[in-house]
Amino acid sequence: MEPRKLSFTSHGVRCAAWHLAGVGGASGRPCVVMAHGFGGTLDTGLLAFATPFTEAGWDVLAFDYRGFGASDGGPRQDVSVRRQREDYHAAVDAARHLPGVDPDRIVLWGTSYSAGHAVVVAARRPRIAAVVAMTPASDGLASLALIARRHGVGQLARLAAHGVVDTAAATLRRRPHTVPIVGRPGTTAMITAPGAAEAYTSLAGPTWRNEACARHALEVARNRPVVAAPRVHCPVLVQVGTRDQVVPVGAARRMVRRLGDRGFMHEYPVDHFDVYDGPWQRRAVTDQIAFLRRVLG
Repeated sequence: MEPRKLSFTSHGVRCAAWHLAGVGGASGRPCVVMAHGFGGTLDTGLLAFATPFTEAGWDVLAFDYRGFGASDGGPRQDVSVRRQREDYHAAVDAARHLPGVDPDRIVLWGTSYSAGHAVVVAARRPRIAAVVAMTPASDGLASLALIARRHGVGQLARLAAHGVVDTAAATLRRRPHTVPIVGRPGTTAMITAPGAAEAYTSLAGPTWRNEACARHALEVARNRPVVAAPRVHCPVLVQVGTRDQVVPVGAARRMVRRLGDRGFMHEYPVDHFDVYDGPWQRRAVTDQIAFLRRVLG
């Protein structure tokens, strides 16, 4: 199914989106609101997840954050936790007004960074019906500890130095100072886990750019979805790769515990990017559909 291109406004800026209507056309359909992970774009593998949802009879609204992909706004490539969560809220409002969609059966779907955003947004919106959080970035403090443990404190120091340069550029209203989103081990990039560069770039769509404003390196520690978990009122599926080298597995497990009886966890013997393609992608989607069928009724 070819997605229908549309847009919505977030804080006065146009966000590009794809709308896929559920097969069958019944009224009162659930709608899955989807956004990509760290630095990702609409055209970077999201259709592989969206299409099975439409085949199950549900709508999908997938979108690009402000400053990414086909969306407007600047600075470009700024992974701002606050702004991205604002965009999620705006996407939920847009989804509720789609023809045939049940406004009380909105599902938030996220992967990696956006999985954490989905949990926080759900904690602030009691009418969300369910959340799917795949390989979530659950705790920025734990992520920094993971980087230090696996790549050395020098990696953190280099990223922080780039962050200071970019923050100064923003203060002086100069062009952003960027670093690669993903790179091979030993390079200076936001993600340098073994195999990550090859896996991410193999999925990349035409609008994806391998760069992010370096200022985000100074913000990572404040991104802590695990803290918001007790305030979530809807069922949450958390999917964890036990061999994940990008986000800390222990933090995701803590988040599930803090969700209490609203948290449901599936673990798979895979690394972070293994769920984006191939048999593990199909397994992850199958489990997501089974979960949503159960909780949506």
